Formats: sequence, C-alpha cells, structure tokens
Amino acid sequence: MSLAVPVRRPVLADLIVRPSDRARAFALDAGLVVAGAAVVAALAQVEVPLWPVPVTGQTLAVVVVGAALGARRGAAALVTYLVAGLAGLPVFAGFTGGVLAALKPSFGYIIGFVFAAFVAGWFAQRAWDRRPVLAFAGFVLASAIPFVFGIPYMAFILNVVGGGSFGVGEILQFGLWPFVVGGLVKAAIAAVAIPAAWAAVRRIDERRGI
Repeated sequence: MSLAVPVRRPVLADLIVRPSDRARAFALDAGLVVAGAAVVAALAQVEVPLWPVPVTGQTLAVVVVGAALGARRGAAALVTYLVAGLAGLPVFAGFTGGVLAALKPSFGYIIGFVFAAFVAGWFAQRAWDRRPVLAFAGFVLASAIPFVFGIPYMAFILNVVGGGSFGVGEILQFGLWPFVVGGLVKAAIAAVAIPAAWAAVRRIDERRGI
C-alpha cells in the first residue's frame, strides 16, 4: 500500500497567470478571496421556490467558490464573508448583516460555510471537480458540513439563549429535513457547472495546441 501524499492538483483559480513577485501574488490571492466573498453575498440573495422550503443560492455559492478557489482561499473567502456580515454589511440572506446576526438560530450554518468551502476546495485539489459523479459526491459531503455546525447552534440559541424546550426531533425538523432536497439539487448544479468549466478549459487548450 502506497503512503505517498496525494499531489495537489490545480483548481480553476490557479489557471490565472500568477505574478512572479510575491507581493503581487499575494494581492492576486486577496482579490480572489474578496471576489469569492462577493459571489456568496450575491447568491445569498437569490431564492428559488421549491418544496418543502425555498432554496437560496448561498450554499451553492459556498461550494462553487470553494471548488474554484481551493481549500485555503475558499475558506478565507467565507471568513471574509462572515466578518463582513458581522461588521454590518448587508451580505447575509435578505440583505441583512450586523453583529446581532450571531443571535439568529441560523447563524451556525454561516460558521459551517467556512469549513464547507475548505472541504469543497480540498476535493477540487484532488481533481474530484473534473468528473460530475466524483464532483457530486464531494459537493454533497461539503454541503452537509454546515448542518454539523448549524443544528447544534440552532438548538443552543433556541433552547439556551431563547429559553425554549425544543427536542432533537423538532430541531431536525426546523434545521435539517426541509433542506435535504435543496442541498442535493445545489450539489448537482455545482457538479455540472464546475466540470463543464474544466471541459471548456480543455477545449481552449486544445485549440491553442497546449
């Protein structure tokens, strides 16, 4: 059995020509991180009617940004998004923001977005994002991560901060089951979009004779 460390493969953002100067390279990475945060902020405002609850573009953006930027830049983009929202910029769903957002039952999912973007980027760095089936599997796993943070956070806010007495079944009914279908749909969309982008890159390279 081989113990070799998997080679990090390029992600879509790595296709941008990188400056040799370290300061300019850092500026490029910073620009990509800010752009990723802006994409999440924009898609957070998109809502599509779907049973049993409407689906926003937020989680889709998290997965796509993570896959396109890679693990570290993707996570940094979501940290930037989180900090910008807490600072008062209207980047959260419904054009909301401010430090009081941390008291909302749903804020734990935003914390989980940081780790979801990292995982989506981790899979992309191992070329899972180039084949739809592998991409779908990786993106489903990444999309599940916000629930690991969001459900306990929701229970804490509702029961401890809010003084409620909601049981596990009720918390899952509020914070998990209604979003399963939408999560699978968004993972499927990302699993089509990202491999399609790679296919377009390959076609361009072939035309250039690369």
